[in-house]
Amino acid sequence: MKFSSILAASSATLAAASPHRTRPHQPPAGDVNPFEGKTHFVDPVWTGKLTETLDSFIEDGDLLNAARTRSVFNISTFVWISSVSNLPKIEEAIASARAAQEATGEEQIVGLVLYDLPNRDCSAGESAGEFEIDKDGLNRYKAEFVDPYVAALEGADDLTFAIVLEPDAVGNLVTNTAIELCEKAIPAYKEGIAYAVSNLQADNIHLYIDASHGGWLGWADNLDPTAVIMAEILEQAGANAKIRGVSINVSNYNPYNAAVREPYTEWSPSYDESHYATSLAAALTEHNVPAHFIVDQGRVHLPEARAEWGEWCNVSPAGFGPRPSTVTDNEFVDSIVWIKPGGESDGQCGLTGAPRAGAWFNDYVKILVANAQPCLEPTWIDNFPEGAV
Repeated sequence: MKFSSILAASSATLAAASPHRTRPHQPPAGDVNPFEGKTHFVDPVWTGKLTETLDSFIEDGDLLNAARTRSVFNISTFVWISSVSNLPKIEEAIASARAAQEATGEEQIVGLVLYDLPNRDCSAGESAGEFEIDKDGLNRYKAEFVDPYVAALEGADDLTFAIVLEPDAVGNLVTNTAIELCEKAIPAYKEGIAYAVSNLQADNIHLYIDASHGGWLGWADNLDPTAVIMAEILEQAGANAKIRGVSINVSNYNPYNAAVREPYTEWSPSYDESHYATSLAAALTEHNVPAHFIVDQGRVHLPEARAEWGEWCNVSPAGFGPRPSTVTDNEFVDSIVWIKPGGESDGQCGLTGAPRAGAWFNDYVKILVANAQPCLEPTWIDNFPEGAV
């Protein structure tokens, strides 16, 4: 998933002349962070795929990184529901989370992604979906995807859910409407997300509409238009509809706190994702949109890995990022999370041999393990070769 480098460069120029916003209001007293006090659900399907990486390191004789890979088995990621055929994954995740909750006595929060809008990924196409607007795509999206998605969650009030709604859709609405496919998608995107919001209203469900990342919507002149579109979606969803907030950096590589400020961020107030959350919070507050964030740090690029912010596909070198945690040092951020499961390819781009979007890319997982920031602590297990402990 990408954004227009030309539009971003234009935004950078305008941002230099844009006034800085005042500090946003603090979240109201009594606001409850849904991640606080809960255990982030670890998806056994994803950790099962990591076995290939573990075995691969052992075959290489790299036992240290094999042990580091074993540590990743215990880290949570979100479960992506990105097609009608993926819908059974919801019930599978519910069953696994219930089993973990019963075994440990720890309340689970399950991360899900809802991602199947008609004309999906309209500016890039690497993650194009199954519905087309010209072929009754919006109605089919509602009836064939959102409605059964909602139904799958109705009997799971013993669990807590955090759901990311339609990664990059709002980003395309803000900057890419000059692209014909995106221009056509404007009303469908808004109505589709609003429909999902209005139907996913339960006390145990916490919704985060996606707002791309700091390199796309974090420029000063993109902040207010982003908040305006969020407010329009919520208005369409209805007076009683609520969301918890916004997801950022989904499937991207921006650091939460940048150790090195990259040259291409020079004119941006959002040069890392913590600053982006604070910058966007001001605009959201002005338009009465909840300013709570979850930040994807499943993959983070190393300094100087990108020549420009528009590089988005299987970026290297990169590593697994900070572990999921509610310790964020930013009052607007509910939790650092891993939304994109590391190892699932961004598409057939970025690195030689990269498979189609969503397919397992084992060579890339090995890069993520070796370059993890902070470094992964090794977990030694009994069936490592003799001498590994």
